[in-house]
Amino acid sequence: MANFKQLVRDDQALGALRNTLLLTVAIVVVQNGIGLLLALGVHTRIRSRMVLRLVFFAPVVVSPVMVSFLWKFVYNPAPDAGLNAALGAVGLGGLRQDWLGDPSLALWSVAFTVIWQCAGYSMVIFLAGLEGVPAELHESAMVDGAGTVARFRHITWPLLAPAVTINVMLSTVGGLTLFTQIIAMTNGGPGYATDTLSTVLYKQAFVYGKFGYSTAVALVLAIFVAAVTFLQIGYLRSRETTA
Repeated sequence: MANFKQLVRDDQALGALRNTLLLTVAIVVVQNGIGLLLALGVHTRIRSRMVLRLVFFAPVVVSPVMVSFLWKFVYNPAPDAGLNAALGAVGLGGLRQDWLGDPSLALWSVAFTVIWQCAGYSMVIFLAGLEGVPAELHESAMVDGAGTVARFRHITWPLLAPAVTINVMLSTVGGLTLFTQIIAMTNGGPGYATDTLSTVLYKQAFVYGKFGYSTAVALVLAIFVAAVTFLQIGYLRSRETTA
């Protein structure tokens, strides 16, 4: 019980909870939004659609550690390296930043890395949902004069409900338990700016040797993930029923 009381008063843990929630919201919204747009784009009859599917999905099969070190190089704070060099080359040198060293940017830089790698996974799931939408429904709607937006809103989107459920659930759990990219890119820094509950759990157990406290953090994280997942699946499944 003492460990749980300490957890409630621990500013680092509370900050990590805030970071975890912000990362999760950003990943769920942006990753799935991009995944849906990519799926809609490669679902068309363009001749290069198979190549584009391969290109967009390729980052998914790369190790998260390798992706993290790749983007750590991209985020190199030196003005003549990585993203800063590219910004300078196109005349946007004023936008150069210390992407992983600035506490106000580090968390979002990590989030972008995760989204870049995983958007292709969301794309594939949405693409599978799009393949299951009967073409006859679109043809009938076109005969009735429905435009592209109206067909998407009233036909495609409701029938994508199962794909939305899967993507939202996977990205939510991934965001709430994010660990590898944080450790590889920032180790929770600068300061505690990118710490999540998973990194706090790891540090308390294997850096500071506070196994009792880390167990309390792990239990809270597990209960929190289970509660969020339970609420999400209840809402999303009801949406599938009514879609």
